[in-house]
Amino acid sequence: MSLDATSVDLLRRLAPQLLATLVRRYGDFGRAEDAVQEALAAAVERWPLDGVPEQPSGWLHTVAARRYVDLVRSEAARTRRERTALDLTPRDALVAPPPDAEPSRDDLLELFLLCCHPALPAPAQLALTLRAVGGLTTAEVAAAFLLSERTMGQRISRAKQRLREAGARFAPPPTAERETRLAVVRQVLYLMFNEGYSASSGPQLRRADLTGQALRLTRRLHEQLPGDGETAGLLALMVLTEARAAARVGPDGELVPLAEQDRRRWDRTAIDEGRALVERSLTASPPGPYRIQAAIAAVHAEAPSTEATDWPQVLALYELLERIAPNPVVTLNRAVAVGMVHGPDAGLALLSEVESGPLAGHHRLHAVRAHLLERADDRAAAAAQWRAAADRAGSDPERRYLLRRAAAASDPSQRPCEPGHHRIR
Repeated sequence: MSLDATSVDLLRRLAPQLLATLVRRYGDFGRAEDAVQEALAAAVERWPLDGVPEQPSGWLHTVAARRYVDLVRSEAARTRRERTALDLTPRDALVAPPPDAEPSRDDLLELFLLCCHPALPAPAQLALTLRAVGGLTTAEVAAAFLLSERTMGQRISRAKQRLREAGARFAPPPTAERETRLAVVRQVLYLMFNEGYSASSGPQLRRADLTGQALRLTRRLHEQLPGDGETAGLLALMVLTEARAAARVGPDGELVPLAEQDRRRWDRTAIDEGRALVERSLTASPPGPYRIQAAIAAVHAEAPSTEATDWPQVLALYELLERIAPNPVVTLNRAVAVGMVHGPDAGLALLSEVESGPLAGHHRLHAVRAHLLERADDRAAAAAQWRAAADRAGSDPERRYLLRRAAAASDPSQRPCEPGHHRIR
């Protein structure tokens, strides 16, 4: 037996707060994270047989606290400080609080900032936060970094050890470090949402559990930092993107690109929320990359069709984004907008800037080139590029879509369709 989707989602929601509680109490991130993972594994094993407990948070708390104690006791080299801390732990700390107890404090922000400690290099900060706070498996984190699962597992283990050696504490960071760490936190949430919205591999196009988790965590971060413009922009970007989710997947799980979506199925309430967030965040301070991306998403959300989209505004926003946060994928997206405003040949010329960089051979580069070639009426070359993109795509639904585009480009009776929106990694 296995857990149903609702129970899996429940575990994802409870795990970060459980980890934060253990880290705040014991101060050892590595052992606390191991204890939480063992508690989650126990839930996966027991809940299908015994049923979900009446107090699932309390059940997990009890199991994780006992696992932590077992981990400390099993290590022959534990220090006197650890033994003393364990001896001083009240017995009632090893069991769940009663249901009528005061709600536990929200330690999410402190947990995020701990994972983004300056003792860790940026890639390790991202990996550790995705694993410990985001709830991604090691394999999912590895896919986001284009690394093997074994390599990523070693990176995460080293990161936890380095936190211990650095004496990292569960407390707000110095003011000078706060914004740097927050920038990593936002990037982690962004990567988590992207992996859920367009899975890097596997049979499904999207994973609602990951997008839901990213949205929940970003909302909570925004609640704690209501005046932070970039956090508001990130939330707006997620809300506006997720508003199109129902129209983006067909009945058989196939990808439906932006140009082919039934816009009547878009969530107008979410779009209104996202637009309001964009408007408020853009007046707070000079815009950063997430606010600009959210503004681009808002332009698409406001358009009644692809043809009626304000492409000059989209292009201007991408040009601004490229100035403040240059990235090969931003250039790739700008090429689509250039092709819509100035013609496909101009877009194709721009692609030369990214052909020899990190995107060389990436399926999205081939797909954008194929789209522009179709618009230039070079259908044979477009078909070849669609096939090359399909050969390199990671997810099955995206691969099927790209093959369908290749077949359509090879059929002279088919007209090229307008572009979809290419996500920014």
